[in-house]
Amino acid sequence: MKTLGIDFGLNNFGLAISEGELVEPLGQLKVSNLQEAISKLIPICQKNQVKKIVIGLPDGKLVKKIKEFGSQLKQITNLPVVFQDETLTSQEAVRKMIEIDKPLKKRQKDKHVFSACLILQDYLDKIE
Repeated sequence: MKTLGIDFGLNNFGLAISEGELVEPLGQLKVSNLQEAISKLIPICQKNQVKKIVIGLPDGKLVKKIKEFGSQLKQITNLPVVFQDETLTSQEAVRKMIEIDKPLKKRQKDKHVFSACLILQDYLDKIE
């Protein structure tokens, strides 16, 4: 079953995908609002035959906005949407990119995509 992982950001969404246990980076979406994000995610879900969506849920101010986004995404795509704790995933993503000697500019650009991979991998590890 293909699962889409999302690292939610106000302007940048990191995306990862898995089929089974392996998670792969899918890319980043640049958006100006949540409706634009949803309209860009619909064809991505269709093209990749996604059966479930996992959205990272941080502590703090964005929780309400992310849950509303997840609810809208679930209604529009008719796919199950689950939330995965993403506490410290951004820091872990940066740490892992430093370990593999990614340049600073690349780390800043790829942080959301790496975070999406970590969020989805954490979710998959917990359900198995």
